[in-house]
Amino acid sequence: MRVTLIALGSRGDVQPYVALGLGLRRAGHAVRLASHEAFRALVTGAGLEFAPMRGDVQEVVNSPEMRAALAGGNMLAINRVSARATQQGALLWAEDGLVAARDADLLVAGIGGMNVAQALSEKLGVPLVEAHVVPFHPTRAFPGAIFPPATARLGGWANRLSHVLTRQVMWQMFRSADSRARREVLGLSPAPLPGPRPLRPLPTLHGISPAVLPRPADWDAAQHLTGYWFLPQDAWTPPPALEAFLAAGPPPVSIGFGSMTTPDPQATTRAVVRELERSGQRAVLLSGWGGLSAADVPDTVFVTDSVPHDWLFPRVAAVVHHGGAGTTAAGLAAGVPNVIVPFFGDQPFWGDRVQRLGVGPAPVPRRALNERTLAEALTRTVTDAGMRDRAAALGTRIRAEDGVTRAAEVISGLKL
Repeated sequence: MRVTLIALGSRGDVQPYVALGLGLRRAGHAVRLASHEAFRALVTGAGLEFAPMRGDVQEVVNSPEMRAALAGGNMLAINRVSARATQQGALLWAEDGLVAARDADLLVAGIGGMNVAQALSEKLGVPLVEAHVVPFHPTRAFPGAIFPPATARLGGWANRLSHVLTRQVMWQMFRSADSRARREVLGLSPAPLPGPRPLRPLPTLHGISPAVLPRPADWDAAQHLTGYWFLPQDAWTPPPALEAFLAAGPPPVSIGFGSMTTPDPQATTRAVVRELERSGQRAVLLSGWGGLSAADVPDTVFVTDSVPHDWLFPRVAAVVHHGGAGTTAAGLAAGVPNVIVPFFGDQPFWGDRVQRLGVGPAPVPRRALNERTLAEALTRTVTDAGMRDRAAALGTRIRAEDGVTRAAEVISGLKL
């Protein structure tokens, strides 16, 4: 089978689909992955064919408007900036998608590439499998990933409704751009107001560990909770300075917010350093897209742009991060406590899940982040033996799963 995966967004949005593509290739399928040029090396390094999709997500995230919206957790402002970006990108993605899917027997996409993939599926007559790394099918068991976790207090009916509304929010934000791309590039009529209809019903994959999110009892047989989609660990060689830092004292904590940005990275860095001094912790500070500063940090803090999570996280005492689905998966698989500092989107959902599992403290929302709140969370994390034991046990369960192989088996069993 010839499979085209479409994955747009940050590295955390793309990497699980590279892992899934690798599993499909091992299962005997020809795999092409369509993503931004920034991820060409990631895709081809895994041995997959790469198809470029124009656009620069990092440029959008680093814009002053998005920095301010993310810092305040303002979903309306975040959606406005995102909607403008999709208006500019939709025509390009439709053009590039036609090339990427030109000979495909099957399309696979998660939330980041789903709207583009749905239009391509209709244009080319190629079926689409939805493959998500957040729960994206209605259930009474828990709220939709972009709804406040407190929605669950209203009961199962509210949870189920929130999933329907989650899909609608995401679709309506993209709908006008989709209509233009359909009309000007694909020669299609606009999709119905509630959203595109699938070419044919196919299973939905969720690349989430059932040890982290048990399978809801009200999901039908078409919903598959496969386990996380991790790339095989590379034989990565750390820089000598990092190795020396890790060996120079007790395990540090890892602090980084991935693709999330702040209006003043230097101020954020200063607050984090003061917090570390207050809690007496050493740290590896991952600057990421937010550009956390390396200036004027004490010798108890090691600053670096990025380190493979599967190498670093098992070597630290705890992981502090924004709660993106991919980083949360890596942090939990490492078997160490996680401190979630959610900015927006599905990040509060994962922060709530970490707390409920007892493998991390209550989330510290980005707007409430200061030296006191983070110090309190970290102090509790590194002194709570029960939390450390639960995190270690959960990591063992997650590492015993093989979500990539399970997902590839589902796709391989399709009758197209």
